[in-house]
Amino acid sequence: MKISVRQICFIMIAYTAVGKLLIYPTQLANLCGRDILFPALFDLAVSGVIIWSLAFLCSKTDKTFFGLLQATIGKIGARIVYGFFAAYFIAAALIPIFEQKLYVHTIFYDTVPSLMVFLPFFMFSLYAASKRFLNIGRCADICLPVFAVTMASVFLMSFSEAKWDNLLPILTTPAQKVFSSAANTAFRFTEPCWLLMFMGHFRYKKGDAAKITLSYALGAAVVLLFLAVFYAVYGEISSSRTFAVSRTSIYFPAIETLGRIDLILLYALEMVMLFAVVLDIQMAVHSLALCTGYDDRRVWSLAVNGVLIVILIVCDHYFHSILQFFSQWAWIWVLLFAALVPLALWILYAVVRRREYERKI
Repeated sequence: MKISVRQICFIMIAYTAVGKLLIYPTQLANLCGRDILFPALFDLAVSGVIIWSLAFLCSKTDKTFFGLLQATIGKIGARIVYGFFAAYFIAAALIPIFEQKLYVHTIFYDTVPSLMVFLPFFMFSLYAASKRFLNIGRCADICLPVFAVTMASVFLMSFSEAKWDNLLPILTTPAQKVFSSAANTAFRFTEPCWLLMFMGHFRYKKGDAAKITLSYALGAAVVLLFLAVFYAVYGEISSSRTFAVSRTSIYFPAIETLGRIDLILLYALEMVMLFAVVLDIQMAVHSLALCTGYDDRRVWSLAVNGVLIVILIVCDHYFHSILQFFSQWAWIWVLLFAALVPLALWILYAVVRRREYERKI
């Protein structure tokens, strides 16, 4: 097998959280104010249900996603579906890449041109995206301890400055606004598609569905706690504080004496963030390899990263417009690829079982 359940659990905990620590809290604060937790809770709950559904399906069949498609709609149909998923993963990587570029430039290297600072990322991405699931799992083994230590430290440094009454009173935002905010930020929730690609590539054991689901719930809990802390620290001005993870611990009393010790944590956490961003690119490369039948991942990694570099350079000054476009329209393809397709796998599984039963008769 190419990846273990333990490693998938690590991905669900760490990568789920780190992808939502930069601009996502600011965006939610702008949309819902002190009710910042509720749109996130809705999106996380929906994704959690879909992840449980996929994990439970893995207990019923050892077929991969491609295998289920091939057994029902044929090899050509399966390749077409994977082609669409390749496009989806490339789109899913766009906003995180732009966020990382702005974050690295603003927090770490504000005197160097932002593109020059971030282009080395693609050297890392070009190499990592050419690797297979075995490499993804090993990276997750490294990232979880780093994530656990850095996030625990960030929370400890932030709690002393949190004013929890900033979150009160709750549920003053109209329900329609909460749900529209959840839709506007739904493009950040690609986790079900990760598990979709991992199907059949790990050895399922009894109870693994619960482990995977609970791991995602733990990552979701970290996100919700961070959102609460962020708004508790900044209150009504949260909507103007971008790169939230770099802001919540900045008022830690020891920083006045020792200097920006929080930057050490941010550097370490940045490693986990980069692996999380690259995961979408790796999935795009994986999808293209199965879509075309040409399995040289180095070629597809070069192609995908080349497309992303061109978009990054051409749209360097249009991040706000791209973010607005994703906020308004991306929920459509997220609903299709991260919700409807994973749930529809149960229908494909039923079709396969019926055909197997008919052959036995």
